Amino acid sequence: MSNQMTTKVEGQVLILERVFNAPRELVFKAFTEAEHLKHWWGPRGWTLTVCNVDFRSGGIWHYCMKCIDPNQGDFYGYESWGKAVYGEIVEAEKIAYVDYFSDAEGNENEGMPSSQITMTFVEHEGKTKLINRAQYESAEALKAVMEMGMEQGITETYDRLSEHLQSIQ
Repeated sequence: MSNQMTTKVEGQVLILERVFNAPRELVFKAFTEAEHLKHWWGPRGWTLTVCNVDFRSGGIWHYCMKCIDPNQGDFYGYESWGKAVYGEIVEAEKIAYVDYFSDAEGNENEGMPSSQITMTFVEHEGKTKLINRAQYESAEALKAVMEMGMEQGITETYDRLSEHLQSIQ
């Protein structure tokens, strides 16, 4: 199994799958602890300047990604705030949350599409298959985020996660 990401669009749902060469508990932890997230969340050339994680059902993860790569032109120095509101959590198996664009105070950006995310972590011969289902309010909303380059951003983010997992094992 390669560590390439597969992408499927089914109406208003985006399904991403990728295998990580690490135990399931560790991959799960990488998504739930600020100390891990700071090392890999976001596309290449971006860093988390703020990462506040309250990992529990009803808790919030509020973060800021900043572009620190001068080669990214207009994006250089740009800050992008995001917010996740956690729903169902099953230790080492599942994380459900609502994903929003937000501002520095954590107010949701009404003009941007939010999504209901369900991440499933599947143990596979010592590796972990991550299945990420993102449901948008409409096929149009999903199309809009795809046109913003989300697929490349997620690919780079998962590449960085893969590198982070390798570095700590």
